[in-house]
Amino acid sequence: MKNCGDLVDNKSAIVGGVGDMYSEDSATLDQPITPWTISVASGYSLMRDPRYNKGLAFTEKERDAHYLRGLLPPIVLSQELQEKKMMNLIRQYEVPLHRYMAMIGLQETNERLFYKLLIDNVEELLPVVYTPTVGEACQKYGSIFRHSQGLYISLKEKGKILETLKNWPERTVQVIVVTDGERILGLGDLGCQGMGIPVGKLALYTALGGVRPSLCLPITIDVGTNNEKLLNDEFYIGLRQKRATGEEYDELLQEFMYAVKQNYGEKVLIQFEDFANHNAFELLARYSSSHLVFNDDIQGTAAVVLAGLLSALRLLGGTLADHKFLFLGAGEAGTGIADLIALEISEQNGKPIEENRKNIWLVDSKGLIVRSRKESLQDFKKPWAHEHEPITGLINAVKAIKPTILIGTSGVGKQFTKEVVEDMASFNKTPLIMALSNPTSQAECTAEEAYTWSEGRAIFASGSPFDPFEYEGKTFVPGQANNAYIFPGFGLGVIMAGSIRVHNGMLLAASKALASQVTEEHYEKGMIYPPLTNIRKISANIAAKVAAKAYELGLASHLPQPEDLVESAEKCMYSPVYRSYL
Repeated sequence: MKNCGDLVDNKSAIVGGVGDMYSEDSATLDQPITPWTISVASGYSLMRDPRYNKGLAFTEKERDAHYLRGLLPPIVLSQELQEKKMMNLIRQYEVPLHRYMAMIGLQETNERLFYKLLIDNVEELLPVVYTPTVGEACQKYGSIFRHSQGLYISLKEKGKILETLKNWPERTVQVIVVTDGERILGLGDLGCQGMGIPVGKLALYTALGGVRPSLCLPITIDVGTNNEKLLNDEFYIGLRQKRATGEEYDELLQEFMYAVKQNYGEKVLIQFEDFANHNAFELLARYSSSHLVFNDDIQGTAAVVLAGLLSALRLLGGTLADHKFLFLGAGEAGTGIADLIALEISEQNGKPIEENRKNIWLVDSKGLIVRSRKESLQDFKKPWAHEHEPITGLINAVKAIKPTILIGTSGVGKQFTKEVVEDMASFNKTPLIMALSNPTSQAECTAEEAYTWSEGRAIFASGSPFDPFEYEGKTFVPGQANNAYIFPGFGLGVIMAGSIRVHNGMLLAASKALASQVTEEHYEKGMIYPPLTNIRKISANIAAKVAAKAYELGLASHLPQPEDLVESAEKCMYSPVYRSYL
C-alpha cells in the first residue's frame, strides 16, 4: 500500500458513472497530471471544476498549456498565500453561518484549497463546517442552497434507485454517509435539509481521516417531513408531504441498500446519520449481517465516549467496573454508549455483559428505567431495566443512584442544573460530567457551570466545543467528545483492511487507540481527549488499530496485512497540496 490509489479496489465496483477521469487519484504527489482526456480549445471549464481548479495558483506554464492565458489576472499566487487570504476573509465574518457559507462556497470552487484550510486550521474551522454551525445550516438549507453536493433519493425515485446512483459521476465510492433527516442533532425533523450532515461528515472523512473526496458520497433519503414550518416554507427543497412510514419506508430503504451494494460492491461503508431512534436501531440490526454498515449516532458516539472514560480513569482511579454510570437520555446515543461500556467491562473482567450492565442506569422522559416499566419500554431500552423503585426527575435519580459519572444524551439543554452538579460533587471528590447533546444550545450544561458548581473539581466534556475556563487561578480545558475523533479514522481503517463487516471489537479498538493519545500534559489541564490539532496522527493510529482488529477477526480482504499499519495509514491519506498540471 504505497499511496491513496492503492485503496481503490476497482474490481469491487460495478459500472456506474465515470471513474477518475484524469487518473489523479492513482498518481503520486510529484507526478504531473494532464487534466484533459480530449483536446479542448479553452481552459475556461478547468477553472470551474472544483476538483482541479487552482485559481491564481496556476503557473505560467500551466496557463499556456491549458488555454488559461488571459482568463486569469497576471499574478501567480502560491497555495499558502491563497490560504492566508481565505482565512483572513473568513475571520472577518462575525456570523457563524456566514463563515459556513464561505467555506462551502470554497469547497464548491476549489476543493484542494478548502481541505488545506480545514486541515491546517482544524480547531478553528471544525465548529464552522461541523457542529454547532452545521445545525443552523441545516435549518436554513433551503434558503442557502446553491449547488447540489450529493445525491437526493426521494420517494419519486422508488423503483429506479440503481439508475439514480449511476448518475453520480464517480464510478468508485468507498464511503457513503446517508441520512433521512428525521433527527438532525438536537433540532428534530429537518427533512431533506438534513443534507448538511452527510456533506459535513464526509468533509471530515477527507480532512481528518485522509479518505479522498472522490471516494465519498453524501446521500439524503427524502420520505417527507413532519415539520410543519418546513412544509409551509416556500424555500423548502424537499418533498412537501408528511413522512412515509411502515412498509413504504422499509421498501425504499431496502431498495436503496441493495442498489448501493450492487452498484459499488460489498466493501462500500454505509454510515447512517441522524435517523430517528425507531429506524436507527432497526436499520443497524437488519443490515449489519449483510452490509458494511456503521451508525455514527449509536456506535461512533459510543466509541468516542468510551475513549474519554478510559482516559479519565487516570484521573478518577479504578477500573470501569468500579464506577457507577447514570445517563440522562435513553435513545441511540445513550443506549449505544451504555452497551459499549458494558462490553468493554466484560472484556476486562470476563463476566457476562448482563451482569456488567447493573452499574449502568438510564433516565428517559418518564424517569429512571426500572424493571416495573419493562413491558412498556422499547426493545433497545429493556436491557437497562434494573430492579429499583420508580423514580421521576434527574435530581431524584442522582440522589438515589449516587453515580460517579453523569452522561447527558437527552438532546434537551440545561438539564444538568446547579442542584444536580452540586449533588454530584457532594459525594464524588472528582465527578465526571459529560454534557454531550448538540448543538451548543442543547448542551445539558456549560463548561463554566460544571466547573463553578463543582468548585473546580469536575472533569467536564461536551459534544459541542466550549472555551477554556479559569476558576480560582486554574485554567481548565473542556474535553470535546466529538465523533470526529473516531469515525474518520475508523472509516480509513475499514477501507485499508478491505473489511466486509463492522464488528464491536473494532469499535473497542478505536476507543482504546484514541484514549492512548492523551498525555500527562493533557491530564494536567483536565483534558480527557487529545487536541484536535493532531487529529490526522490520531486518525492514523485509530485506523491502524481498527484494521489490525479486522485482520485478527478474519474480516479483512486486502491481503497480505501490511507490516506497519500506522505507516500505511499515513501514506494513503489524501493530500490537499496542489498538483502540477503539465
